[in-house]
Amino acid sequence: MSEPVRRRLREELIDLSLPQRIHVVGVAGPGMAPLSVVLSGTGHRVSGSDLHDSETLDIVRREGVDVHIGHSEHLVEDVDVVVYSTAIPDTNVERVRGQQRGIAVQHRSGALAALCRQYETIGVAGTHGKSTTSALLTHMLIATGNDPTAIVGADVPGLDAGARVGTSQFFVLESDESDGTLEVLPLKHLVVTNIDVDHLDYFGTFEQLKSAMGEVINRVDGCVVMNADDDVSTSVMSRVRAQNLQTFGRSSSAHVRLERVTTRDEGLDVELVVNQRVLKCFLPLRGGHNAMNLAAAIAMLDALGIDLDQACASLADFNGVLRRFTERGHYRGALLVDDYAHLPAEISAAISAMRSHPAVTKRVVAVFQPNRFHRIEAMAEAYANCFTEADLVVITDIYASGTRPIEGVTGKLVWQAIVDAHPDAACVWAPTRQDIVNYVAEFVQPGDGCISMGCGDIETFPDDLMKASLR
Repeated sequence: MSEPVRRRLREELIDLSLPQRIHVVGVAGPGMAPLSVVLSGTGHRVSGSDLHDSETLDIVRREGVDVHIGHSEHLVEDVDVVVYSTAIPDTNVERVRGQQRGIAVQHRSGALAALCRQYETIGVAGTHGKSTTSALLTHMLIATGNDPTAIVGADVPGLDAGARVGTSQFFVLESDESDGTLEVLPLKHLVVTNIDVDHLDYFGTFEQLKSAMGEVINRVDGCVVMNADDDVSTSVMSRVRAQNLQTFGRSSSAHVRLERVTTRDEGLDVELVVNQRVLKCFLPLRGGHNAMNLAAAIAMLDALGIDLDQACASLADFNGVLRRFTERGHYRGALLVDDYAHLPAEISAAISAMRSHPAVTKRVVAVFQPNRFHRIEAMAEAYANCFTEADLVVITDIYASGTRPIEGVTGKLVWQAIVDAHPDAACVWAPTRQDIVNYVAEFVQPGDGCISMGCGDIETFPDDLMKASLR
């Protein structure tokens, strides 16, 4: 556990049982916007600041947050607490002024921890599938009359900025491990979707990541749900003291066993075995990884005593999570799909889902935008084998996501790893957006599928390609 995280654990939590005046610095951020929505919706006077106006800020305003464009020390003169994220530097004028005035200045994790104390909180952690699993849990709890509060780290149809305020004791919280936030949250229950290599810029080594996850699990006194098919998860399970441990997966030992997954035009027919009872669900999503996300959510609902038949029946109306296998249109008869996948296991799962799509009768094109310089420096070679189901792979340059460039580290490292491992693979290095558009436009034909992946601005690629057809 890092020293900043130890310091956060020692901070006195905000008492959210009483009305508070809270200022959120960087309120349009993907973690800050939903936090501000929930704080405002639970009776607190919330203000926020950000550098530029945006659609996200329009949502936040509608939810009662007093939004200011630009940062100013005057914005914190009349507040009880200032909340900031890892992206906000310690030189920010609002943070500095708050400290000068003796106001509580807390990292986002502290505000989330204070919220957790007000509810029976269900944390959803893990390397892959957190957002979809969180959204599934939220959807099924609503459908079964268990009206939860929720914060999901993605855009979800029906949730304002990925958040909602409910009336029950349940709080579904996508719990991020990238900056130590997960380590300070007082969770009642926890779903760990899987454990894979990531965020080594924070953890240092994979062993330290696994150790941190074990410490988190040991602090949970309710139900812990873990992946019986994931070797790393089972290794961590063998070292923890969780008293109410439930598992999910295809393994015969899983408490919620994924028995059968059948693809049809509209989505997936999923058959689960729960406590020796067969549960049949229709899930309007694609890919076996989403069936696993559903199994994880069902395992938690079962542990909470929720009506599983009613929960499953509600899934036909589940609208998924944006940028998780989102069909964006067609180009010259080829289906275009956008996906947030940015780690090897996610990429492999997304391409497999594309390959199984009924509309894709010919070839699969995989376009990938690597993310974060330190991530690619540490694990470029890990991407060597995750594109094998694609007929053409197009690799572009790195999307920084706020990280500083590292000399010699570009997206070409990923391209090199692929061609070294698979010399005969059709793999193209296309550093610019126009390069990608040119290669894909020349290649695709009717019946093909093109899936563009990454957590940066690659999400606009389908639009760029479709515009090319209008020229």
